[in-house]
Amino acid sequence: MVHDRKSALALVEALSRELYINGRWRESSTGARYSVHNPADGSAITEVADASVADAQDALAAAHAAQRDWGATTSRYRAELLRRVFDRIIERTEDFAALISLEMGKPLAEARGEVAYGAEFLRWFSEQAAHLTGSYAPAPNGGYRIVTAKQPVGPSLLITPWNFPLAMATRKIGAALAAGCTCLVKPAPQTPLTLALLMQICHELDVPAGVVNYLPTLDAAAQSRALMDDARLRKVSFTGSTGVGSILLRQAADRVLRTSMELGGNGPFIVFDDAELDAAVDGAMLAKMRNAGESCVAANRFLVHEAIAEEFTERLVRRFEELVVGDAFDPASAVGPLIDAKQLDKVTELVDDAVARGARIRVGGKALGGNGYFYRPTVLTEVPGTARIAHEEIFGPVAAVTTFSTEEQALERANATEFGLAGYVYTRDLSRALRFAERLETGMVGVNRGLVSDPGGPFGGVKASGLGREGGASGIEEYLETKYLAVQL
Repeated sequence: MVHDRKSALALVEALSRELYINGRWRESSTGARYSVHNPADGSAITEVADASVADAQDALAAAHAAQRDWGATTSRYRAELLRRVFDRIIERTEDFAALISLEMGKPLAEARGEVAYGAEFLRWFSEQAAHLTGSYAPAPNGGYRIVTAKQPVGPSLLITPWNFPLAMATRKIGAALAAGCTCLVKPAPQTPLTLALLMQICHELDVPAGVVNYLPTLDAAAQSRALMDDARLRKVSFTGSTGVGSILLRQAADRVLRTSMELGGNGPFIVFDDAELDAAVDGAMLAKMRNAGESCVAANRFLVHEAIAEEFTERLVRRFEELVVGDAFDPASAVGPLIDAKQLDKVTELVDDAVARGARIRVGGKALGGNGYFYRPTVLTEVPGTARIAHEEIFGPVAAVTTFSTEEQALERANATEFGLAGYVYTRDLSRALRFAERLETGMVGVNRGLVSDPGGPFGGVKASGLGREGGASGIEEYLETKYLAVQL
């Protein structure tokens, strides 16, 4: 059924809000719970169990105990199980979309898009599972054979963010399970309900006990420290801020844990003077306003050739003015609330700082007011290089436009950041597009395209934006070890 807010709340009441450890639902060992809030009005939706360190250790014990049998299952078995979970998610698209809209504020139509995207990771990795091959070759100097085999890394801690509560989880869970790894999933504290429904589906479809464990908590730092100090854990995959990722990398170093880090971004969006403007503006809207800008691959810094800058900006402003900001369950809404008051304050501070330093507001520039965390879609021009918004990740519906005159100037400014996740370039000159994309210091580049996220593509960044790749053919490799056998004949 298509949900409104009332029926979405009823769905929450029918959902287990406990921990899921070793194939069963249970309360926190301390009995602690915490409230989940609706960012559209700040109201409490429900309470969920708050996992303690002892609960996390129980979950790791369950994952460790299940690892040998799970790793020994056939790739066909794992593939078919993942495919069944994919099918069930698609069947329950409206339920997942309602939970996403309720707990993180994404407009319902966009939440449905996340469900399709998130489910697709399970189908993708179900197809990858049956193709985990090794190699057999003669040694270069003869006399023996070099044989390689792929083996699962082992129990993995998967830490997911709030902005895509289903897709960022399935991107990790799908790869881990396909590779034969058991896992512990820690959702962001703001958005545990979407993952609770996924755990319910895993339980209904008889995913073996201990293979997937679910640990919502307000104290992620204590939980992660305890798990990463335990020799039974073999991998950590984290999506979130660069600051937290750096802390986790330092902790991982003590036990030389395998890590995958998908961290912050500050995406440049470069528009050359020969770009097809309608396509560039369409791409800008997608790259900037997907999820109200709360995306690590969002376009933050718009670098537009001076010959077309004003025309591009005018078109972008008109499109921003047309956007309806409102509650996720209002069919007219295109932009929902930011996740919480902290994020609203950050966006406000960045815009205010830019204006104080000389930036010009072309549209928006302030919060809507009221109990929700809404910020008006905003376009800034004449943004000086000294403004914080030129260097910090925005994570909100704000486009900062500056101009350039030469290709080298655009490249220098695009690369002038510690981040390197995604970038975008619009030009009709194929040689320029490829030349520029190759020199752009990002892990992903959208060439005349405002969307780079795809289950079949290797998602990840360089510099302070992370390590490793998720999705694509390389995504499953993050959960596999290569074993080499020297075989004497």
